[in-house]
Amino acid sequence: MSNAPSNSRPAHLRLPYLGLALIGGTFGTAAREAITLAFPSADGIPWAIFAVNILGAFLLGLLLDALAQMGPDEGRRRRLRILVGTGFMGGFTTYSALAADTASLLGEGDAGAGVTYGLGTVLVGGLATWAGIATATVAHNRGAK
Repeated sequence: MSNAPSNSRPAHLRLPYLGLALIGGTFGTAAREAITLAFPSADGIPWAIFAVNILGAFLLGLLLDALAQMGPDEGRRRRLRILVGTGFMGGFTTYSALAADTASLLGEGDAGAGVTYGLGTVLVGGLATWAGIATATVAHNRGAK
């Protein structure tokens, strides 16, 4: 066992940060579940999971770029990143459900829908992340004028 003080540990191993991720993840998972209950699958396509993953990708890009432009990842910015980014958005988005839903569509013999859903989510999610970063950059540049 190390005698090093807890502050020398990486942030992801410090108990307060783990607690923030747990709290954020709990609320993110609850929000995702509420959305999936409110908007069930249509024609076998889990549109709520698709929307949650795309929205989450956009918001995570927005959050991380906005925080990065505010300064170093320390103090309040780090706590916000871990609470909202790692915790809430980690619980809100669900790539495990994406994989299971894609496999289900493929297993039901609907290869076109399965491939389109799986690849479409990843590609549109990447574009959504880029859009979140671009939005944060534009907002930051406007605020700096």
